[in-house]
Amino acid sequence: MLDLRPQLADNLFPAKSYEGDVVPFSAVAFREGHDRIGVELVIASPSGRTRRVRMQPGAPGTDRWETTVQPAEAGLHTWHVEAWGDDVATWRHNAGIKIPAGIDVEVMLEQGARVLDAATRDPQLGADDAAALRAAAERARVASATPDERFAALMDDAITSILDAHPVRSLLTRSDKRHLKVERRLAGTGAWYEFFPRSEGAERQPDGSWRSGTFGTAAKRVPEVARMGFDVLYLPPIHPIGRTNRKGPNNTLTAGPGDPGSPWAIGAAEGGHRSIHPDLGTEDDFRDFVRVVRDNGLELALDIALQAAPDHPWVTEHPEWFTVLPDGSIAYAENPPKKYQDIYPLNFDVDRNGLYQEVLDTFEYWISFGVTLFRVDNPHTKPLQFWEWVIHEVGAKHPDVIFLSEAFTRPAVMQALAKVGFQQSYTYFTWRNTKEELEEYLTEVSKETSDFLRPNFFVNTPDILTEYLQLGGPPAYRIRAIMAAMGSPLWGMYAGYELIENVARPGSEENLDNEKYEYKQRDWAAEEAVGRSLAPFITRLNEIRRAHPALQQLRNLEVHETDGDSIVAFSKHLAAEHNPAGVADTIIVIATVDPYVAHETTVHLDLERLGLVPGDRFDVEDLLTGRVWNWGDDNYVRLDPREQPAHVLHVRGRTA
Repeated sequence: MLDLRPQLADNLFPAKSYEGDVVPFSAVAFREGHDRIGVELVIASPSGRTRRVRMQPGAPGTDRWETTVQPAEAGLHTWHVEAWGDDVATWRHNAGIKIPAGIDVEVMLEQGARVLDAATRDPQLGADDAAALRAAAERARVASATPDERFAALMDDAITSILDAHPVRSLLTRSDKRHLKVERRLAGTGAWYEFFPRSEGAERQPDGSWRSGTFGTAAKRVPEVARMGFDVLYLPPIHPIGRTNRKGPNNTLTAGPGDPGSPWAIGAAEGGHRSIHPDLGTEDDFRDFVRVVRDNGLELALDIALQAAPDHPWVTEHPEWFTVLPDGSIAYAENPPKKYQDIYPLNFDVDRNGLYQEVLDTFEYWISFGVTLFRVDNPHTKPLQFWEWVIHEVGAKHPDVIFLSEAFTRPAVMQALAKVGFQQSYTYFTWRNTKEELEEYLTEVSKETSDFLRPNFFVNTPDILTEYLQLGGPPAYRIRAIMAAMGSPLWGMYAGYELIENVARPGSEENLDNEKYEYKQRDWAAEEAVGRSLAPFITRLNEIRRAHPALQQLRNLEVHETDGDSIVAFSKHLAAEHNPAGVADTIIVIATVDPYVAHETTVHLDLERLGLVPGDRFDVEDLLTGRVWNWGDDNYVRLDPREQPAHVLHVRGRTA
């Protein structure tokens, strides 16, 4: 047996899955000659339950055998593949040709009877089934009966069912064992929402200064986040912010006395990574906030940025944790041409034990408050060995904790972070806007890297306001939300997206008056009341995601052909046996990538990918508008981004 899948290159780390994920398993298996073989997946759950799943031939001529399994139990699953000479299938094939042709009839009948004799020796076979096999073998050996009658006894439906359930194996071969790490459902499917707690409830005072929002005022926003259908509320760092080299509005190098600074410049006299900014409240206030989040059906994600402001206690207590330049100064963080004068990066190559333990203790500290997810800032600037260790250590005590990697870097590095343990990853989706780019990227994340990397499609971040969003207006915002929410089981957005905040700071991909450096006062209810908010639209997308389990899968995405270069089509199909409702679930997404003008196209569907047969006709309902059409292999579509930039179609079933 060769090429077992899913497995990572070199088998250094287990492949990944999550509860309810439909996982394809496959192997190349063959033997010499023309005899038939059987192939079976044997998978053991963490609790010790072993399942045997018969594998089926894949594409003809490839010798690949395939099946799917939908894990329901979190933990480390162990699996291998067994292959054997399938004596029953070999005999059926040969006898089905020879006996009707009158060739070697007696030999074929006796061979069939002996196959049944061998099957009765299976210790798992029940007494009644064993008796039925013995009786059929006896009838096959009755010389006075006709060959057709004897053959029919061996091919009886009841006998066939018994043999299919208890195959006769010879020359059994077992592969090496492989592992599949299954994590809880939220590790693989969910919607994230980010807001700055200091902005929620912030008020400008009569003298022009600001009064910061608190955990108490931020808690008032939580029910609305839940109402929009999000699963995770994500907060930027909530720690004290350094004063030395504090950044001012729009990333200026000079901050005024009332400027709050960037939350990512962590550390001041009030404390560091295990302290709460006093403007936000106390530890008890934070516990109350976490309680509100949970009471609204959400989980809390906290940003962990392993870096320090010049005022951080680490700078004086552990100067060895930083890089000292030849002039005696500590190196600032840089990502040329960007320079972060308010941040010192940590040096993980010194005092390994001390720094590693400090970070682990930091994660444990926030977990004790009820934080269950961590968005990790720039993990690619820290050693892979460190991440493998700390994620393992946290997971050993808290298997439900989830880590999201914010690493916009080279593909090999992003993928390595996923392999060593990060459950989710930011992606290049933000910069994939054309039809060709989206088709290629959707295929990559759903097929090429899906065994280890779970893509979280954020449509924007405090750092990212793409040119597409800057110039495309509300249609662009709708298009990107549809592509993210429908394209990946994981997606996210940063507050302000629903208000079409699209004015960029000149020369950057950041919003003008960026919330990273100042308070942002928004009147959410007023904007929604006058129809300037996308909140109802976002809510509908999340409703669709929750109602359709096909959208909660990653590997099932299939791109379909469309004429022209402005409209993308893809589908997600979930077979009935994998849907708790017991029926197939199929979604087809047709979206324009042009936010400016209307386009027409013909969508050419590969119906076999939808669980249908070429030539079928079927009804589709647009889940965004409620309209119903009758579709087939080829379908005309016109999309106007100002009116409706996409169809999200639910296949309702075949029609006459």
